[in-house]
Amino acid sequence: MTNSIYAIAIAGILSAGAATSALAADDSRFGLVPGGPHPYFAAWEQAGVDAAADFGLSAAEYRVPQKWELSQQNQLLESLLSQGYNGFLIFPGDPVGAVSTAEELSGFGAPIIAGAGCYKDPSPAAFCLGTDTGNSAYIGTKELIKAMGDGEKRIAHFTGFLVDPNTQLRIDAVARAAEEEGATVVQVIADIDAPEPAEEKINAYLAANAGNVDGIITTAWVPAVVAANALRKMGDSGIKMVGIDHDEVVIQAIKDGIVDGTMLQNPYGQGYVGAFALDKLRSGCTVSADAPFGSNALTDKFIDSGTAFVDASDADTYLEAMRAETDRLLADFEDKYLTCS
Repeated sequence: MTNSIYAIAIAGILSAGAATSALAADDSRFGLVPGGPHPYFAAWEQAGVDAAADFGLSAAEYRVPQKWELSQQNQLLESLLSQGYNGFLIFPGDPVGAVSTAEELSGFGAPIIAGAGCYKDPSPAAFCLGTDTGNSAYIGTKELIKAMGDGEKRIAHFTGFLVDPNTQLRIDAVARAAEEEGATVVQVIADIDAPEPAEEKINAYLAANAGNVDGIITTAWVPAVVAANALRKMGDSGIKMVGIDHDEVVIQAIKDGIVDGTMLQNPYGQGYVGAFALDKLRSGCTVSADAPFGSNALTDKFIDSGTAFVDASDADTYLEAMRAETDRLLADFEDKYLTCS
């Protein structure tokens, strides 16, 4: 941060009373900040609105960097701190490179939670609240292989940005599930979680290789949408597919029998429960020494926000599955993970 931003931040935090050990919820003003524009995080906006209303917060606002660049995210976070925001749910733009800015925010008394993706330990994040992406990709691949039935099982895997800490976890999980079932991952195409690269690379690949692929697994939002549309245009290709997330294109393709299913995540729950937890931490609660955290390749402080496989039998009620995951997570969150006086 520049000296001027430090000065403004200090003034804003002290005027809000953040130097005290326990603060009122109606002084809590939180920023919910992804790494850049992406439809996955859109649910954070409504989650923040609902959390502010339900928990009496001053605000829990969804704020998005203009581009997927770490420098853009850092500048936005510093600006929010200078405006008096005093807690942050952050998808790290880079699991290592983003730590220094998180340390600056935390140094001014703002609690930090990593949402949807994790910082690499050590970091000032109280914990990481996100999808167990490896497990989700593993389950999705198993469901795909089941749908493929007997015969050859040649799988194409379309996935997200390599800078996303979840992407390598997904690649490894798909490979492991395929190996266990005697399937072959014939192609991995990554760095395509944006419309232009996804359209270009997926359509080109299928145009040249559709006859050499029996199944598609997608583990990022945009590739799931593009692949579902591609299969619809191809007609009766015989290619099975399991996607990810709940874009209406994917849900409709499931209803129409073009896609076999999708792995739901719970971005709404991440935003809603994340804001709840930030307020608890800001009001004097601490992370319990014996909190039953999970772990992944980046952190030993991981909390699974929930996942579920949806097929044609429950495509009409997928929102209920997402709400159920949020209710489950919130029900005993404080008792499991926090110590509050």
